[in-house]
Amino acid sequence: MRTGGTGRPLGAADIGERLGERATLVQFSSAFCQPCRATRRVLADVAEMVPGVTHVEIDAEARLDLVRELRVLKTPTVLVLDATGQVVRRAVGQPRKADVIAALGEAV
Repeated sequence: MRTGGTGRPLGAADIGERLGERATLVQFSSAFCQPCRATRRVLADVAEMVPGVTHVEIDAEARLDLVRELRVLKTPTVLVLDATGQVVRRAVGQPRKADVIAALGEAV
């Protein structure tokens, strides 16, 4: 996961759900993306393990405005947001659980 701290903070109106108390894992997916399914499981597991962390999955095709603004070029793309909605980390492709947990360390 690489640092992604650029741009404006994202809020509930942007991602369609409330932000996590400590951090939010935002996943951009597409319908026929096999790695997206595996990423969904990894992020859901991490969100369940770490108190105050929420996982939100966004259909990239349904939110082209946000995809363009955030320059999402491939799915899955994962953003780690801190409690204020600022992007602190960004990754493309299926992440490993250990990498997601390490990236959360910067957000909380």
